[in-house]
Parts: sequence; structure tokens; C-alpha cells
Amino acid sequence: MPGKKQASTQRQKMHVKTGDTVQVIAGKDKGKIGEVIRAIPKLSKVVVKDVNIRTKHVKPQQEGESGKIITFEAPIHSSNVMLYSTKEKVASRICYTFTDEGRKVRMLKKTGEIID
Repeated sequence: MPGKKQASTQRQKMHVKTGDTVQVIAGKDKGKIGEVIRAIPKLSKVVVKDVNIRTKHVKPQQEGESGKIITFEAPIHSSNVMLYSTKEKVASRICYTFTDEGRKVRMLKKTGEIID
């Protein structure tokens, strides 16, 4: 099909990991701050707590059971989030640096705070 995009099977390098605190920088939830619940590297997307909330109407499966409305967090693209420093209350880009022991870590550019 010409209109369909195929998801790349190759894993993308992402600047955020599960457990990071991020701020949304684009879209309808712009400015919201939350924790990354799940990272999906194959699609380069992340699921952030209380961001991009969707509702789903679920039909009853068994007889006598009533239908439900479920709310859940849908994934957003990782380029639309930026790492957030809870100490300095500021969002920042990241850079990679090495510790004294020689371990590669992520560091916030604005504050110099080491994340890993």
C-alpha cells in the first residue's frame, strides 16, 4: 500500500530511558511534566505518566457484564520530550560525558547534573 508507512525494525538511539523525568515540548500536552513509564526504541516513542491520555470504549465480553470506558496513556514521539531537572526546575538537552571511573553517563547541558 502506498499510503502506509512501515515501522523500521532497527532500534533507534533515544536520549530518554524508563524512569526519567521529562517535559513535553510539543503537541497538545506541551509544558506537562511526567515520568517515562515505558520506552519503545523500535518506534522511537515513549509513554509518559499523565500525558497524551486517551479514552477507549470497551464492549462487554461476557453476558451480563457491562461495558467500560478505559483511560490510558498513549505513546508520544521521543523528539517531543526533553529531560527535566527536578532540582533546578528546568528542561535541558543532554550530552554524554565520562566519570572519573571511566563510565559513560548522561549529563544535562544547562545544569551539569548527571542523570545516570
